[in-house]
Amino acid sequence: MASSPASAASEEEAVKAAKVLMVGAGGIGCELLKTLALSGFRDIHIIDLDTIEVSNLNRQFLFRQSHVGQSKAHVARDAVLKFRPNINITSYHANVKDAQFNVEFFKQFNVVLNGLDNLDARRHVNRLCLAAEVPLVESGTTGFLGQVVESLSHEQNSQVTVHVKGKTECYECQPKPVPKSYPVCTITSTPSKFVHCIVWAKELLFAKMFGDKNQDNDLNVRSNESGTSKSDVFERNADEDLDQYARRIYDHVFGYNIEVALENEETWKNRRRPNPIYIRDTLPEEAIRQNGSSRDINNEQEEPSAMVSLGLRNPQEIWSLADNSRVFLEALKLFFEKREKEIGNLVFDKDDQLAVEFVTTAANIRASSFGIPLHSLFEAKGVAGNIVHAVATTNAIIAGLIVIEAIKVLHGDYKKYRMTYCLEHPSRKMLLMPIEPFEPNKSCYVCSETPLLLEVNTKTTKLREVIEKIIKSKLGMNLPLVMIGSTLVFEDGEGLEEDEAANYALNLEKVLAELPAPVVNDTKLTVEDFQQELSCSINIKHRDEFDEEKEPDGMVLSGWSAPVEKQVTSNGGNQSVASSSGADYADGIVEDISTKPGMKRKLDEVLELKENCDASSSAQVVEDDDDDDLVMLDENPKLAKKKRLQ
Repeated sequence: MASSPASAASEEEAVKAAKVLMVGAGGIGCELLKTLALSGFRDIHIIDLDTIEVSNLNRQFLFRQSHVGQSKAHVARDAVLKFRPNINITSYHANVKDAQFNVEFFKQFNVVLNGLDNLDARRHVNRLCLAAEVPLVESGTTGFLGQVVESLSHEQNSQVTVHVKGKTECYECQPKPVPKSYPVCTITSTPSKFVHCIVWAKELLFAKMFGDKNQDNDLNVRSNESGTSKSDVFERNADEDLDQYARRIYDHVFGYNIEVALENEETWKNRRRPNPIYIRDTLPEEAIRQNGSSRDINNEQEEPSAMVSLGLRNPQEIWSLADNSRVFLEALKLFFEKREKEIGNLVFDKDDQLAVEFVTTAANIRASSFGIPLHSLFEAKGVAGNIVHAVATTNAIIAGLIVIEAIKVLHGDYKKYRMTYCLEHPSRKMLLMPIEPFEPNKSCYVCSETPLLLEVNTKTTKLREVIEKIIKSKLGMNLPLVMIGSTLVFEDGEGLEEDEAANYALNLEKVLAELPAPVVNDTKLTVEDFQQELSCSINIKHRDEFDEEKEPDGMVLSGWSAPVEKQVTSNGGNQSVASSSGADYADGIVEDISTKPGMKRKLDEVLELKENCDASSSAQVVEDDDDDDLVMLDENPKLAKKKRLQ
């Protein structure tokens, strides 16, 4: 970590001397950069991969219409330098996970401030800050809700937190919600919610049409029609024009595939039967021929958009089945006409307008078939991109709180650190709820190196599945290395010899029990990511069978302490919440929290206990992960007295 400026004669001098890294120049980032500059910070570095979209302009006030398509980091820098020309702002239009942003890069900063919008990048920054021993101020907003968290060497809803290594919990000390997985059978055959249709349209149909052709896909590709000479109905015939191809795809996925599903009578005994939808029943022949014929000429030079081509301007309008069908056909054709070179390599991106249009309309047509209410493009984009649309005011509040906590960090006064929540509905006339940060979780595999447990069928599961579903997806490693004892079975990254890379590629396709060093029950895996300077151990437990509904990955990872479900009373009413408290309050008794592994305690309590001092706390916060409700519990004076007597 860079030398601390805390010895400066004043708070102002400490701020001026600080070197700050901002990660993210979006909703929070724009407000944060402005506030840092106006608060006296003079050396600021910004990293952001994104470019400016039209949808950003309603809340990211450093950007203008003329900036659309340009780098967020560079434009934000230029905008702030116009009113603070004498400070130093260095911008990087890059991914924070790039190799250039390594531990040595992070060590030059006094504090790192996160304004990110995804779990993967947050975990990566958390690990680099731990390795570099640089304090991290984490934050996040969800609509009207906000949070600021400090991590000294975390994420709830709309909050700011400080994470400091060895003093407070790190961002990953408590398990984070992960995107929900849905059983394939539900997605392909029996959707009951709109999100099921979105997942089908995004992960199956879009991937099949425009993604990697070699990737496994559960869509039915065979047709009983003689109109195609291919065994895969999604392959375009040589003599087939785009209109014919688009209609054939439409009829196959929304018509024929539904009829095939209806043949299984057992499936529909207790379910509503879906209705096959064919293009002839949705759009008259004349409408199909004229679809897209009145394309806006000006749109030809811009990013292709099916809705613009068809004269549909309002993304918050819920389109009819006919309009959804028109946009679907037009979007499919535009991909082949305007972006044919990208086909085969595309992955769904919430900022790709044409991709969002295709997925939205495909999901709506399928929803119509299954009797599920249709959604607008705006709503569907939020579901597909896991987006809760931001509010500018919340971003501004959270940015201000981040700067307040950053200044505390520069002074090194841990007793003043606060984790602050911004509440949508003020409690006791409080819009902001500050609480003391929690101690590091001794069960955290990131900052405490506690072994994890993986239940897996070692006889049928391939190493590739473990790496993709567990090591990369759940543990967030980018370039993993996997060892079994002293045997290296896999390594990812550049600089590998050809024979090494070929050998590791062979290992990927082997089941665990058939690796050069066989993985069986009680085997211990060592997994490392040198870029993140992170290492962890995984103990293997063989298990023959898994519940497809509850355990769709076919394996279960455990080993950290998840929040415990508790009943608490607040303002006279009982409420079920996920407790993150350090003690159990029941029948007037406080349990000894020092004997509870993985439990949270207040920062003062932890550090002062180490100094053989008594500690007391005044309030406890409980978070409900389901409803995002926060309950403030006043400490019972009797309990406080009993605690001091122990």
